[in-house]
Amino acid sequence: MNESASGSGQSGLGPRGSLVMSLTLALLLGMLSVLVMFPAAEHLRSLRNGERADATLHTSGSCMIGHCRVEFEADGRTVVADLPTGSGGGKQSVGANLTVRYQADDPQVVAREADVGGGGAALLAWISGGTALLFLLLSAVAAVFLIRQRRAAPTPA
Repeated sequence: MNESASGSGQSGLGPRGSLVMSLTLALLLGMLSVLVMFPAAEHLRSLRNGERADATLHTSGSCMIGHCRVEFEADGRTVVADLPTGSGGGKQSVGANLTVRYQADDPQVVAREADVGGGGAALLAWISGGTALLFLLLSAVAAVFLIRQRRAAPTPA
């Protein structure tokens, strides 16, 4: 008779499930770090010497994932541009004043002046990368446990 995981007092994830889940989390967090947050930090740093402008927050949201827009004047025209992934300032309300840096040849490429050091995005990259390494370590421990368990299991005669 099979007992359900909740009836047996176990979590329901065996060593193999833990191994797969840990490897999956390590892969996803590693990809977030390497493919999203490190490039976002570099992009923010690339705007350090960009043109400076006073702007207002046009659309607020989760700026860290790129859901904020700013409005500012560039070359005599009004520009509404998306803030890039890794931006701060998500707690500000629409209409808040801020300073931005943008590329002279493409004012749609913009970042808050406070973010052009790349610090917030770089910090998240290191945190997600470190967490990926933690899950990779947990995967190694689960793999060792599986190997030892398999060796200790009696072979049927």
